[in-house]
Amino acid sequence: MNSMEDMIKAAQAAAETIQQQMGEAQKKLDKIEVEGVSGGGLVKIRCTAKGRVVGIAIDDSLMAISEKQMLEDLVAAAFNDARTKADAVTGEEMQRVQAAAGIPAGFKLPGM
Repeated sequence: MNSMEDMIKAAQAAAETIQQQMGEAQKKLDKIEVEGVSGGGLVKIRCTAKGRVVGIAIDDSLMAISEKQMLEDLVAAAFNDARTKADAVTGEEMQRVQAAAGIPAGFKLPGM
């Protein structure tokens, strides 16, 4: 690279590549599913790594009116468990994208 213009063009090309890789990673994350569980498996929530809920399973034993508050608490706990797992998968995927792009570990890209 002989000129500042060449360096700017190279930087723009690198930024476009990273943006494309980030978009592909986001699409991939919406296809990866995690499962949050609470109450020893009585409540399960499946969601994508991006946090979109795709399914909820509730054990029949929790369908009594007297168990309503506990059921609500278990659904919230299962969702939070799924969200934690989704965040972990997202972090791993973003680290792979950064490593492939040659970005140092720990460097925070916008939107991450």
